[in-house]
Amino acid sequence: MDPMKAQQLAAELEVEMMADMYNRMTNGCHRKCVPPHYKEAELTKGESVCLDRCVAKYLDLHERLGRKLTELSVQDEETMRKAAVGSG
Repeated sequence: MDPMKAQQLAAELEVEMMADMYNRMTNGCHRKCVPPHYKEAELTKGESVCLDRCVAKYLDLHERLGRKLTELSVQDEETMRKAAVGSG
């Protein structure tokens, strides 16, 4: 595959994954923090605080998982490289 096409595909995939993460976070935090029947037009202080914390936790977890997956990917690449050198 052409390196430019691969890079473009990776960028498109990253945008798609970020949009999915944002949608999941929005839906999950809304479901958790905002009651289904609105009593007021504006968020209450409790709802705002809940949403703030929910989003912060979601983003923190997303960052931690990303770091762990990157770490595992690097380990896999090293293992594959060592296996290729050992069998070659």
